[in-house]
Amino acid sequence: MIVATRDVLILGAGAAGLMAALTAGQRGKRVVLIEHTDKPGEKIRISGGGRCNFTNSRTTPANYLSHNPHFCKSALGRYTPQDIIALVNRYHISWHEKTLGQLFCDGSAVQIVNMLLAECQAAGVQLATGCSVTAVEKAESGFRVSTLAGPLETSALVIASGGLSIPKMGATSFGYELARQFGHSIIPTRAALVPLTFTGRTLEETADLAGVALDPVEVKSEDGTCFREALLFTHRGLSGPAILQISSYWREGQAITLNLLPDLDLLAALKQARQNDAKKQLRTVLAQWLPERLAERLALKSGYDGRMADLNDDKLKTITRQICAWDVLPAGSEGYRTAEVTLGGIDTTGFSSKTLMSNTVPGLYAAGEVLDVTGHLGGYNFQWAWASGWAVGQAV
Repeated sequence: MIVATRDVLILGAGAAGLMAALTAGQRGKRVVLIEHTDKPGEKIRISGGGRCNFTNSRTTPANYLSHNPHFCKSALGRYTPQDIIALVNRYHISWHEKTLGQLFCDGSAVQIVNMLLAECQAAGVQLATGCSVTAVEKAESGFRVSTLAGPLETSALVIASGGLSIPKMGATSFGYELARQFGHSIIPTRAALVPLTFTGRTLEETADLAGVALDPVEVKSEDGTCFREALLFTHRGLSGPAILQISSYWREGQAITLNLLPDLDLLAALKQARQNDAKKQLRTVLAQWLPERLAERLALKSGYDGRMADLNDDKLKTITRQICAWDVLPAGSEGYRTAEVTLGGIDTTGFSSKTLMSNTVPGLYAAGEVLDVTGHLGGYNFQWAWASGWAVGQAV
């Protein structure tokens, strides 16, 4: 049974909720952390292929999307990647840096979960798992919360219940509904950091390329945003880091532009091949730089899959455009089922960027993915969780 009165009640034991709980507990606050699923930190556990990309050493506010882009600056500036690295090091969790500043555990993501739980335990945080909230009301002293484990009153209520991504792990719209209950608006949500899907002719042209990977490619959205990372063809469309990144900027009805060979002056290389290897087929020449299956498909798609000697400059320019400025029109995305995060969320204009407390409901706070702050792929969303959770823990 949960103790009836506590200083702080945190709803959601994900990355942000755990950080808020341990930080508040270390300040001597009496904290209850409620999680409606059976285990805390489950999205941490599965992240990064089970190794948890727990931060990014290159984190800046420019790595985040929000309708209120300045909102994240205060929290990110006060709890930095070096702060979470110091905590990880204190627990002797070995880690390594992959590309683009991404930090991963050498071992298991479970080490990060255990670290956070150990910090919570040391700080006297009371954790209740498998405990759903049935009602929340404003009370004279703060909030009255009804749970399956009994009623609770608190002066500080923290919404840290995450977004809609990966519903099989318990993701719900609870946090948004609670924010609305207290008069806050919600920026429309959508799946982000998610594979894109094709239909019709585009799918017919690419489905049998499933498993083909390229690294790097450049992918650009219609608003000009560009990422340079790896790409993977799937049986339903495109995935890989470059596609997950651009999915946060792509919208239905818009094309994305792929440069499959960003490090090669393809037109010059094709002209050289025409001179040196005049008898070779186009597909054979392209296979020098592209996976064989893809080279064959692109050669056929160009309509010029013949001898290099037969390809004039105009034809080589067309081939180059089709490979280095290939416009594809996704039909949709894989949705919340596989999305790493949720774009949109609680409108941050209703909250203090320093304390993350509601401007209109004293004692109501929000942290993490439930807010309209979404990071790029590569540890940025965890860094927002740590930073926003820490800011709340310092303020409650």
